[in-house]
Amino acid sequence: GGNALPGVVGFAAFLASLEAVPRLGLVSPDYLPPISRIGTALVELAGETGFWTALGDTVRGWFIGLSIAVALGIAVGFVIGTLPLLREFTASTIEFLRPIPSVALIPLSVLVFGTDLRSVLLLVVYASFWQVLVQVLYGVQDVDPVASETARTFGLGRWARTRYVTWPTALPYILTGVRLAAAVALILAVTAELVIGAPGLGNEIGVAQSGGAVARMYALVVVTG
Repeated sequence: GGNALPGVVGFAAFLASLEAVPRLGLVSPDYLPPISRIGTALVELAGETGFWTALGDTVRGWFIGLSIAVALGIAVGFVIGTLPLLREFTASTIEFLRPIPSVALIPLSVLVFGTDLRSVLLLVVYASFWQVLVQVLYGVQDVDPVASETARTFGLGRWARTRYVTWPTALPYILTGVRLAAAVALILAVTAELVIGAPGLGNEIGVAQSGGAVARMYALVVVTG
């Protein structure tokens, strides 16, 4: 209770400033409407079927892309991480591909898949995959050599060592990777919809911006947040 009070007061002050700044003429309402107008637009959005459809499209693209990226990242990470020779052979390739911005693949995704869900998934999976893969590699590398050798001494096979030794050590790293990938996946899903024009909240933001519905645009931005 007491610890939450400063946060509540701070957020209330933030909202009050958003209301006051445009009304005092410090910023034109054409660029930043008062927060009350944004709130009204948000309520109006909640009553529109098209909004919920767009929200569903964004969540679907985010969830499917994230799920694919997590599954691939864990599988590939464990295979590479548990085979030292393979890790050495792939290290330079991973470091070369990982920094490539996913938005740079937008022309390719449009060329191959057009403006449907598959284009969004390509960008989401590519961006999120590296977040999970790198964390899995760190987790596998962090396995205690003594524990691994002890398991080997007790006759545990590769699968049993992976299940009882490697997996528990790597799990915190995996969860960190999933947390990072979830944020990246949402960013790329909205970006793809905004730039490509795929159905979703990003597309709705673009339509509102081009139509001059600034309050609606901000309301949609709040929803994505």
